[in-house]
Amino acid sequence: MSKETSKWLNTDVLIGFTDKRGRAWHYRAEDQGTEPNHYPGAIPVADVKRRLFHWTAEPARVLVEDRFGLRLAKHHLGVTASDNGDLLGIRTDEYEIHQFSHWLLDNVSAILDDGLAIGSAGLLRDRRQAWVSVEIPDNIVTPEGVEFRPNLLACSSHDASLKTRYKRIVTNVVCDNTMGAGLREEGQEHAIVHRRNSNLKLLTARAALQIVHTVADDFAAEVTKLCQTTVTDRAWTAFLDAHTPIPDEVGRKRTNADRKRSALTRLWTSDHRVSPWKNTAWGVVQAVNTHTHHEAVVHGATRAERNMTRAIDGDIAKLDRATTATLRNVLAAL
Repeated sequence: MSKETSKWLNTDVLIGFTDKRGRAWHYRAEDQGTEPNHYPGAIPVADVKRRLFHWTAEPARVLVEDRFGLRLAKHHLGVTASDNGDLLGIRTDEYEIHQFSHWLLDNVSAILDDGLAIGSAGLLRDRRQAWVSVEIPDNIVTPEGVEFRPNLLACSSHDASLKTRYKRIVTNVVCDNTMGAGLREEGQEHAIVHRRNSNLKLLTARAALQIVHTVADDFAAEVTKLCQTTVTDRAWTAFLDAHTPIPDEVGRKRTNADRKRSALTRLWTSDHRVSPWKNTAWGVVQAVNTHTHHEAVVHGATRAERNMTRAIDGDIAKLDRATTATLRNVLAAL
């Protein structure tokens, strides 16, 4: 981990409820600066505003320079940071800025009920993206020994890379992984496009999200189903063949496939984050999800940033659903 990356993870990412989940894997005491970014309980809203959202995104004129001189791009606007002038994006004049403090803190407070507090918050892509995760104080443990934390994840962007979204997710405590709230179905979310006169309809959002408390029952039921589904050693091998087939030709692709299959099998047989649920469908989901979070090759970003990006853009939930779909097909064919 580079010094720059470590400093970002320990300053521009805030982690709450560490008494319940422990320190984040990227914690470095020497990079904490004058104020720790880990909180034993909930993260105060005032701290999120002061440490992360103390600035605003401001519209700016866009000028085009070519051989005809300098001209105003009439139907475009720039999005800049109020504290240092950083250019965050260039959009058409139909684009509406969603201020992080309002859309990720004030609106979330209006959506949610009592007993919920901020569990994590952070900035991504040089402050072009941001998220706030709202959680219940205590971990939940299923009868199968799966410990998790339900979340309402609010995220947005200033570069149009993300709509403003409010969606239900789960944090798997044993491996600090993010998972979709519904492993077999599309997770519920409420999205608002960055368009002029866009607004959040609170009653619609509440109904769509069913409030974060319902995640616990939904996710626990999914875990029970998967833990009750037996995956024999033969079925595991068949799953690997479907999930990560070995190319016929010798070369880099075959080497990478062999390496990935070996890593997945090691997690399946001997890693404490996966092996307690070996020979179950839940173990299969855990193996693939954990490999993706902690061991898969990452290109174009740090592992921590890629994991966080996958959580807010929904890719990790798609991965879990794809894993269960592949496994169902494999089991049906045996």
